[in-house]
Parts: sequence; structure tokens; C-alpha cells
Amino acid sequence: MAINPYKLGRILQTFVSNTPDVEGAAMITPDGLLLAASLPVDMDDERVSAISAAMLSLSEQIGHELNRGTIARIYLEGNHGLSLLTRCGEEAVFLVLASKAVKPGLLKLEIQRTVNQFNFFLS
Repeated sequence: MAINPYKLGRILQTFVSNTPDVEGAAMITPDGLLLAASLPVDMDDERVSAISAAMLSLSEQIGHELNRGTIARIYLEGNHGLSLLTRCGEEAVFLVLASKAVKPGLLKLEIQRTVNQFNFFLS
């Protein structure tokens, strides 16, 4: 099935607009191709995609070496906020950028709901 970037983009925009303290999101292939994005205007979509793919690749290597199995989620916390990468099957990764004020439990729930929507379109 072909991926519809328009539908993915609408899901992303809805997620960013309706989830408190989320600053941006993107759907990326594991090799760094941007499928859809709703990122802050000062971010370079292509650079974000490449960095996310590199972070996923390195995390998979770490997970393998540490016998952690397949990586489901990568959580990066900085002094300006959070970055989360969540797998959407084998074909895509969901990047979420959130402020420090985000409620992690609510964010995880909303990410899972959105991943389920993505998986419907990606399968």
C-alpha cells in the first residue's frame, strides 16, 4: 500500500494541535526520509529526519549489544524539553518534540493513540 503523506500530515497536525505542551512532530522512515512533519518553523525538516534516523540506528545497535531486544521508544530529555522516537512498525518512526512542562503519562497515551492511527495507514 502506498503511503499517503497528506493523511499522515493531517494526523501529525491534529496531534500537535491537540496535545498539550507538544511543540512538533514528524513521521520519518528508518533511513531518514521525511514522510510528514509539523515541526517548529526554525527547524530544518531534512536535518531533523537525518538526525532521527541516526539516533534510531545507534539505539538499535546499543539495544542489541545490551540484549534489550527491539527498540520500541527512544526518550531524550534535555534542559529545553523532550524528544521521543517511537517505532511505527518496520516502515516508520514517529518523532515528538515536547516542552519540559509536558505530562509524560498523558504524552505516552497520546503518542500510542497516534501511532495506532499511523499504523492503520502504513499497513
